[in-house]
Amino acid sequence: MNLKLTAPIKTWDEAVPLGNGLLGGLLWGEGGVLRLSLDRGDLWDERPAPGNPLAGFTYAQMVKLVAAGDNAGISKIADGAYNGTHPTKIPAGRLEFDLAPGQAVESFELDLATATGRMQLAAGVAVEAFFSAVTPVALVRVPGVAPRALRLLAPESVKKLGYPDPVRGADGEAQWFVQPAAAGTSYCIYSAQRRVGDATLIATTVAYSAADGPDVVGAARQRVEAALAAGYAAVHAAHTAWWRGFWAKSSIHVPDAEVMRHYLLVQYFYGAASRTGAPPIPLQGVWTADAGELPPWKGDYHHDLNTQMTYMGYQASGRFDEGRVFLDFMHGRLPALRKFAREFLETPGAAVPAVMTLAGAPMGGWAQYSLAPVNGAWVGHLYFLHWRHTRDEDFLRGTGYPWCREVGEALRALLRPDASGVLVLPLSSSPEAFNNDMRAWLQPNSNYDLMCLRMLFLGNAEMAAELGDPAAAAGWRETVARLGPYHVTGKNILKLNADEELDFSHRHLATLMGVYPFNLLHVEGSARDRAIIAATIPDIDRLGVIEWCGYSYTWMAALRARINEPEAALWYLKAYLRAFILRNGFHANGDQTKTGFSSLHYRPFTLEGNFLACAAVHEMLLQSWAADAGSGGWGPIRIFPAMPWRWHEAAFTDLVAEGGHRVSARRENNATTWLRVVAGAAGKLRIRDNFGGRIPQWNGTAPQRSGDDFIFTVAAGEVLEATLPQPAKIPPAPPATPAPANGWNGEVPIAPKDPGVPMPVPLPPM
Repeated sequence: MNLKLTAPIKTWDEAVPLGNGLLGGLLWGEGGVLRLSLDRGDLWDERPAPGNPLAGFTYAQMVKLVAAGDNAGISKIADGAYNGTHPTKIPAGRLEFDLAPGQAVESFELDLATATGRMQLAAGVAVEAFFSAVTPVALVRVPGVAPRALRLLAPESVKKLGYPDPVRGADGEAQWFVQPAAAGTSYCIYSAQRRVGDATLIATTVAYSAADGPDVVGAARQRVEAALAAGYAAVHAAHTAWWRGFWAKSSIHVPDAEVMRHYLLVQYFYGAASRTGAPPIPLQGVWTADAGELPPWKGDYHHDLNTQMTYMGYQASGRFDEGRVFLDFMHGRLPALRKFAREFLETPGAAVPAVMTLAGAPMGGWAQYSLAPVNGAWVGHLYFLHWRHTRDEDFLRGTGYPWCREVGEALRALLRPDASGVLVLPLSSSPEAFNNDMRAWLQPNSNYDLMCLRMLFLGNAEMAAELGDPAAAAGWRETVARLGPYHVTGKNILKLNADEELDFSHRHLATLMGVYPFNLLHVEGSARDRAIIAATIPDIDRLGVIEWCGYSYTWMAALRARINEPEAALWYLKAYLRAFILRNGFHANGDQTKTGFSSLHYRPFTLEGNFLACAAVHEMLLQSWAADAGSGGWGPIRIFPAMPWRWHEAAFTDLVAEGGHRVSARRENNATTWLRVVAGAAGKLRIRDNFGGRIPQWNGTAPQRSGDDFIFTVAAGEVLEATLPQPAKIPPAPPATPAPANGWNGEVPIAPKDPGVPMPVPLPPM
């Protein structure tokens, strides 16, 4: 399951990714030259664009400009703020060394178990590299003859920001450079080497004055010297112990090596790029571009899909420490978010700029989305899910509900009744429909806005009730009741808003938010809910994939699993793996095969598509959603609810269901044959009987039955276990599904025959 790449690797974005949350590295090279591109998560140039176009600009002014049809005036302000070189994430630099004469790299490997990169040389010799999981330093071990030369390269891209040349220094076997940066800050890359036995040990780090104090050389030297003194074996032992604990949290097995490899790699990304005490994952994680350019889309925090979907792959796998990194980060940004609400929205509470710097400041960009306050409601969904999966009352009381309440207060302050008494926002849009044209300003409320508002307010009501505040809960529910119904056609197809149908292929599945991830519309809902799902999904198929990105495929895979269409879910997942990843596993936005999966062929990578792939696998293996979002009830545990027929055998250990229950199960001959649930809390626990008439043999007291569910009354930590008879043989394959516009062809996707009319659009901003 390790990532294995043949040499040469000639470009940074195909490199072996290493990291410890704060520091990141990309391992690549060719011939006798090895490269380690270096990054640090908090390296940012936070200066606003020249003239600070957003200063003093308010939501009320934007409402007036929209009413006047002056989209160009809005663009001058919002796009003007984004189109400059800063604010932006910035890269750190590169460590580069020449191997001894006659040595050349033959292949690269990432050992996932120990988060160690290996570069295989001739005759079984391997260079190893890792970023310590417990201290901010990287070590490289080169066996045999010492490298001929070691170079530290400063990034050329920072010259676009007006930075001066770095100041270099050396002392014996150590060398460094200090790069002056914005606002009086600076950062230092420091590297030193030492011969230990028959090997050369190289240690390197990045120190930043904003976090490590003004003496960046001293801070970096201390870390490097401590690592060299401890030695490779000792530092690596502590590192591997941390990763052993990381991998012990949960595991899965599905009989598809391609899916398994990608799942494990992306779970590894959480450990490598989302770590307590470090910033959360932005667009490119801790792997900022090393190509002489500033990072794509400035490497920022996009909240109209990217951060939310990046953190949708951790709940079921139980990586709550890694998920808390984002939630705690956004909670820590509340002062900035309150300032944005106060100065831009002119409301109380807190508001999330949908395109945001590390400090929480708005960056601008297409105003319909970058300045749309409702995107914060989608971020709020992650707080809600974290609580639903952990039952952590301290988190709920101190972080989850307070954050969501403040975001809800700002949004509720914007809502006004229309002529029919329905609460609407002053402005509306649907990411990223019509790009930044005037037409993108939709008559409020769009279905996207409506679904985000409804989910936040329902979640707030549930959390308030849990905390013993029934009056607040009733207030949130009253607001929900005044939002009005979803907008559908006469054929029950979800529209963009009341006036506009979605009649083109579109990368952002905004009209389907209520199905996934929010579960406001689901297959166990009312007849009307089921009719909407049954009508809208085929219509999305009809519109085709010509304008989709890679994340569109993994989003659709997760959604199709959620509505119990496993064959379609697998097709979309496999199409993504075929066409939308680089050879090191990074999600690329465009179709890299150019065979019809999209008209977009551009290369820049972002990570949300990767994590959505994990979410899709989780949806196939385990679901636990409640039938009524925000109701306060706990849904049944659904084991193997959306398994493709060809996955005859599968297993998972300690996946986490809502309610905090840890679930393990085994599947043989297409049927569950064993399950175990460790109760996360005392109370009622429900397990859905989807066992095809086979009777579970329970380890203790027999459950009660209620409809399709087994009902248990459990204590926290109580273990339920059952075995079921294994079917004698694999059942026949399901009937072939008539292929819609983007039909599936069994396990291996073929290029879709897309009847959708391509839209002549520029490359999207995200």
